[in-house]
Amino acid sequence: MSTRVALLLLLPMWLGITLVLAEIRWFRRTPLADRLGPYAPAGVGRRRSTRGVMSVDAMREVIAPLARSLGSRTSELLGVEEDLSMRLARIHSHTDPGSFRVRQLGWAVAALALGAIVAVSTGASPLFTALLLIGAPVLAFLVPEQQLSTAGARWQRRLFLELPVVTEQLGMLLSSGYSLGAGLNRLADRGRGACGQDLRRVCARIRYGSTEIDALHEWGQISGVPAVERLVGVLALNREAGDLGRLISDEARSIRRDAQRELIEAIERKAQLVWIPVTVAALLPGTLFIVVPFVEAMRLFTAP
Repeated sequence: MSTRVALLLLLPMWLGITLVLAEIRWFRRTPLADRLGPYAPAGVGRRRSTRGVMSVDAMREVIAPLARSLGSRTSELLGVEEDLSMRLARIHSHTDPGSFRVRQLGWAVAALALGAIVAVSTGASPLFTALLLIGAPVLAFLVPEQQLSTAGARWQRRLFLELPVVTEQLGMLLSSGYSLGAGLNRLADRGRGACGQDLRRVCARIRYGSTEIDALHEWGQISGVPAVERLVGVLALNREAGDLGRLISDEARSIRRDAQRELIEAIERKAQLVWIPVTVAALLPGTLFIVVPFVEAMRLFTAP
């Protein structure tokens, strides 16, 4: 039993030490052609830089496609239908989908190995071993998914709360003579919240060659907030409406009413939660007063 545990511990330890040492310069010597490549003229003697087989980058390039495929299918089976790249873009994450899936797969494999070690070392029953080997990887896979979903929901909430003020500012800028692009650039430069970061991405897309309406529609799709999609629909009338500032002001008031309605609903739910401990505190003494006469009556009827 101890030999099996030692082998299970030795294999991942050897792999981890090899990958760590492969990133150290004195351990992994770069080939001469790769060292001379940056100094060679274009197209003369230059070839693609090759990394060692046992390196972190090489392992990531090999595992990333498999991790993305397995992660997408597992997420669909668990009920997550939204695309991972869109969820990462929503929170302005610098992590690409491949790296995210590789990290998920790594956590799942580590949980599987740990579960196997625990099952072998403790001599657990087959049922407990099966539950441990299945549940631990699934739980490790779901933790990053839950963290990403929580971050996305938090970002959407911030965006929804900031949107009325930003919409009113955009309406005032358009009414004072600003064009739509100039108004978006001004709000992006001065904004420090969630809307400001999203608008900076919209302005960057416009500078890269996308039209204003296409960049705004992309913002609405990435954000996943219905209020943003309605605002983008109003801004799409930029070349058709004569008084776009008034329409935007009306949309800002509508968004503010939606936020106020949600606030009232949250206050009412919290007010209803207050009555739960009060109800329990009132029912417990009443139950005792009912149980005591009932027990006494049963004792009298069952007495010989």
